[in-house]
Amino acid sequence: QLILEFLDEVVKRPTVLVGNSVGSLACVIAASESTRDLVRGLVLLNCSGGMNNKAIVDDWRIKLLLPLLWLIDFLLKQKWIASALFERVKERNNLKNILLSVYGNKDAVDDELVEIIRGPADAEGALDAFVSTVTGPPGPSPISLMPKVRVPVLVLWGEQDPFTPIDGPVGKYFSRLPSELPNVRLHMLEGVGHCPHDDRPDLV
Repeated sequence: QLILEFLDEVVKRPTVLVGNSVGSLACVIAASESTRDLVRGLVLLNCSGGMNNKAIVDDWRIKLLLPLLWLIDFLLKQKWIASALFERVKERNNLKNILLSVYGNKDAVDDELVEIIRGPADAEGALDAFVSTVTGPPGPSPISLMPKVRVPVLVLWGEQDPFTPIDGPVGKYFSRLPSELPNVRLHMLEGVGHCPHDDRPDLV
């Protein structure tokens, strides 16, 4: 709703929305709810299946991890544990290792990127946002929303994405979507991970 309000009150003209991961999901939600032609089109980069991994119930990898995810949810609801874990995650070396695991182009993971990602983690309320995202409900799925989207949709997918792999349920859904919906096109990006726009901007 916030995206649509921004388009209506600030942009004031039909707009192509571009998003990555959860940002892609937010774009899909906005387009599916728009009734005033505020959204002209979508560009989705490695669209997330939900706000967290609990949305992906049909992936054997997630099923194996479910007990661990439930344990993490429980632990994160303990304030001191959540704070300690969050501080550990946002350490520069740990953050860099996480980024290296999701980028196909390792050269793109430099100190500047680490600091850009790390900056918001020091903001007030960052811990609460982190806990809410991980432990909260997964929210709507793009699988249920995409049939409601009538505008042109370009889907870009990094083939080396470990977070939303193309052979996972969400990736498979978007792979077959062009054959089911005439307004959808899919392009695979070779050697690219979860963040194509930053991983290999020349391809995007």
